[in-house]
Amino acid sequence: MADVVAPHQTHEVVKKYYSEEIQSNRQLKTSACCTTNTLPPRHREILAMIEPEIHEKFYGCGSPIPEALEGCTVLDLGCGTGRDVYLASRLVGPEGRVIGVDMTESQLAVARKYVDTHTRRFGYSRPNVEFRHGYIEDLRSAGIEDNSVDVVISNCVVNLAADKEAVFREVLRVLKPGGELYFSDIFSGRRIPEHLRKDPVLYGECLSGALYIEDFRRMLLRLGVLDYRVVSSRPVSLDNPEVEEKIGMVDFYSMTIRVFKLDSLEDRCEDYGQMAVYRGSIPDAPHRFVLDDHHVFITGKPMLVCGNTAAMLSETRFAPHFQVVGDRSVHYGLFDCKPAAQAKPQAAENVGGSCC
Repeated sequence: MADVVAPHQTHEVVKKYYSEEIQSNRQLKTSACCTTNTLPPRHREILAMIEPEIHEKFYGCGSPIPEALEGCTVLDLGCGTGRDVYLASRLVGPEGRVIGVDMTESQLAVARKYVDTHTRRFGYSRPNVEFRHGYIEDLRSAGIEDNSVDVVISNCVVNLAADKEAVFREVLRVLKPGGELYFSDIFSGRRIPEHLRKDPVLYGECLSGALYIEDFRRMLLRLGVLDYRVVSSRPVSLDNPEVEEKIGMVDFYSMTIRVFKLDSLEDRCEDYGQMAVYRGSIPDAPHRFVLDDHHVFITGKPMLVCGNTAAMLSETRFAPHFQVVGDRSVHYGLFDCKPAAQAKPQAAENVGGSCC
């Protein structure tokens, strides 16, 4: 469905809300833009090194920092004061690069103020981060070139965009082949009534701009993305009587999602008799790797996978960390897709099935 508010109007609503109405995350009216996710120990250690002012003005709803980032070029959409940029800065290492894009100058001013501080604190000889003013619907406005980024992250920002399809189109433009979009955002279980989409408080609180999850799926199909993965999902509690009275008829979810830029994906999970074995070589994930909410790979344990999952593991930056056995030369029909907890051993001892 088309957005109701014109792009320029939405931009002004969001800028005003996050530069004038809200000065810190303590002033938010709901818990939608507040993360409750459990962070890996290494991430918590890095966050403890980041300046308090950056934390105070952090409005994320998840933890969209994927694994295996060392040496990567990472782009943060709607970076705000730069919390996730600085977290990624430490994870990509001195040879990596992190670019933060935001349309609110007051937020960027806070982020830029601490570039030198964090460069010294992380032990780097030169900064590996930069902050650019621009719009996530038009990343050319921030000078982001085609096929130039390994990983795009975003933390509770896409719901604030006026033209969401333009955002995802731009993401696919700037990602390298095999690159990944890994983002957290607020989704709804039904389409938001049109009159509520114009409410500045509901929009600023990341609610009335939320995408209906099925419209999100259809949008990706239009853009040629035939398979995406949900990493985690939790219901959002509004915890505010006034907000509840306005929009309490809608159920909201904070979801973390990964999308790969791969031409080899199909729109169904197809069975080619392939297996994948995780080598346990990703930092912070020595015992298991979570691809999504149905795929948990135990180190050293062979798992039957569909063709799409095999591609996600063998045609991306994850390839060095997996042994994928088999190809697509023989097709066996649809993959027997079950939640990982329900999958039973197949084909050989210690070989489990996983869901796509």
